[in-house]
Order: sequence, then C-alpha cells, then structure tokens
Amino acid sequence: MNATAAPDAAIDDIFPAPPPPPRRFALVAGEASGDLLGAGLIAELKRRHPGALFVGVGGEQMRQAGLDAWYDASELAVMGLSEVLRHLPRLLRLRRDLRKRVLDWKPDVFIGIDAPDFNLGVERWLKQRGVKTVHYVSPSVWAWREKRAEKIGRSADRVLCLFPMEPAIYERHGVDARFVGHPLADEMPLQPDRDEARMRLGLDDEDPVLALLPGSRVGEIERLADDFIGAAARLRAAEPRLSVVAPMANAGARAAFERKLAAHPDAAALRPALYVTDGGARTVMTASDVVLLASGTATLEAMLAKRPMVVAYKVAPLTYTLVKRLGMLKVDTYSLPNVLAGERVVPELMQHDCTPDKLADATLALLRDPQRAAALPTRFAAIHQSLRRDASARAADAVADLLPAHAHA
Repeated sequence: MNATAAPDAAIDDIFPAPPPPPRRFALVAGEASGDLLGAGLIAELKRRHPGALFVGVGGEQMRQAGLDAWYDASELAVMGLSEVLRHLPRLLRLRRDLRKRVLDWKPDVFIGIDAPDFNLGVERWLKQRGVKTVHYVSPSVWAWREKRAEKIGRSADRVLCLFPMEPAIYERHGVDARFVGHPLADEMPLQPDRDEARMRLGLDDEDPVLALLPGSRVGEIERLADDFIGAAARLRAAEPRLSVVAPMANAGARAAFERKLAAHPDAAALRPALYVTDGGARTVMTASDVVLLASGTATLEAMLAKRPMVVAYKVAPLTYTLVKRLGMLKVDTYSLPNVLAGERVVPELMQHDCTPDKLADATLALLRDPQRAAALPTRFAAIHQSLRRDASARAADAVADLLPAHAHA
C-alpha cells in the first residue's frame, strides 16, 4: 500500500483538485425597502462566500452591492387593484420568464425579498423543482389571516422575520422561521440628535414642530390628506408658533398632496407654517416634537427616532366592511409601536375616528403634555434595542445554513 501512496500524493501535488465553483444566489426585490435589504444581504453573503454570484431582480442598491440584475425592481412596483389588473399580462410574463431563467441558472438558494404577491408564487414553483427557497420579510401574519403561514411554508424552506413575535406564529404551523432583527434598528442611532436635525432643516430651536406624513403612496394620500391638512390647520390655530413639515416620499406623492392642498378650504391658514420637502422623512421626524402619520413602516421609523406620534389610517369602505364582517383581522391595535410594545402606547385613529378634529385633539394632547411625551423615548429605546440584531449578518447566516455541502458544477 505504501508503494502506491507516494505516486498518488505526487499526482495530487502536480494536478491539485480544482476549487469548488462559486456559490450562486438568486434574489428578487420589488421596491426601495426590499432593495436596501437585498443590498445588505448581498454584502454579508459576499463576506462569507468570496466570489459568489448574484442574479435576479433589484434596484440601484443591489446592483452596487454586486447583483447582476436581469430585471429592475421598478418592474414589480405596482400598487392598487386597478393598476395590478392593467399590468397583469406583463407581470405574468415576467414571472414565467424569471422562474425558468432562475431554474436554468441553478442557484444554490433563491431569496424572495418582501413583495409576497409576486415572490411566494415564484418560490413555490422553484421549491417544487428542488431549489432551496427563502422568503425575507414576513407578511403581517400577526395581524390578519394567520393561516397564511401554512401557505408561506409551502413556498419557502425558511422565512426570515424582522419582528420577534413572528417566528412563534410560524412554529404553530410547522414552518421554519428565524428572527433576524430589523435593519432600520441597526441603521438608526439609539439616541437621535434632534438639534442637529433641526439645524439641517433650518428650523427654530424653540418653536414646536409637527411632522406630517399622510402616506407614501398616492392612494393613501388621496384618502388621508384632507384629514391631515384639516388637523394641521386646527393645530396651527391652537399653537400659532407651530411649524408643519411634510416630507413626501416621491414625486407622485408630492403631486397628490399638492393637489389636495390646493383644493382644501384650510390651506390658506396653514400655508405660512407649512414646509413640503422631497424626502428626508427620517430627519423631519427626528426634528419634530410630535409626528402625525399614516400607519405603516413609517411608524416604526418614528418610534426609532424616539418621537411621540399619532397614528391614523383609512381603507376603502368596502374593504373595511369585508375585513370586519369576515373576521379576518386578528388584532385590535394596528401600529407597529403598539404591536411591539404589547399595549397601546401611542394613539391610533382608524377609519371613522380618522377626522380632522380627533387627529388635532390627540396631537395637541401630546404637544401640551410634556410628561406624557417624555415617557415614550425610554419605552421606544427598549424596543429599538430588541430589534437591533445586525439583521443583514443574521439573515446571511440563515441563508448560508441552507447551502448544500458542495456547490454544483
């Protein structure tokens, strides 16, 4: 045996085994928030697997991180039933082409980032054909239709959750889910600098400031702007030194808000105090004394900025009636700060309660009750800390955990 070992070793020295092929990851993100998550995940996967290849659907952030974008994320950014129906043939064609192209490319793992209406179907199709699949960002199974967790489990081998209460829900339905933390909590400081934010916006240090955020989508602004403008005008009448800053998420949102403002009977009284900005919502919230905003991810950002807030929302009357009558909603509180706190720590004014008078009264109560407002930052800081988990790194670990022992040839 020793006689044959030496020649074999010599051959191995002369002809070393080729290195394994690079790991291959396919990712699909459909909007700006998903693009940021994807960019962070790609960066962390690269650290663990130098030379790895990344393909799929993403925006500028993911491309800069190293994604070979077969399609741009904007191709999936379709909101509202009528818009979806108008684009449905194109979206179905894109989904069909994408999933076949991914399957032919043979990724080690496919990662769908948010965009559940598009990604879960792609994930399920690929999983049925032997591709490992991950869904990054759980839909709000804690709020309504918990049984969706089972369907998500049929699509994804693993779900990456941003909030700590989510994995237990999936566990009840036999689905592998991991809490990775929230990237916003990693990104935003535990102690925001209000003075610096005011300086950047050119706001007076002493005057009260209201941040006004009636939504990031045109449909939200169509439903909420009238009530928000009316509330802001009432607040201005009650607090003559009040400044109102309304950061708009994009050009479409700004145009919709300006249209609503132009037609509003209280616009003339409000305009001297109103500043509409393009973007910068985080800075505006940090600079404010109180935030009046639409329910959604912005409430998490306001909480991480440690600002008192009043949360409001309206949906189409028919949608609201159906959801209530069918018992689809499983919670009696809607905003993320309240859900994460496990109790109502910020006011919520939903549907019929979302009126200018009620919004103004709730906001004025926070402006005029410094003790109540001062208690919130400590509570918010504790929640912030619980979400601060180096999310991109933990997400990359959870994805890498699914990799086969050897990359394919």
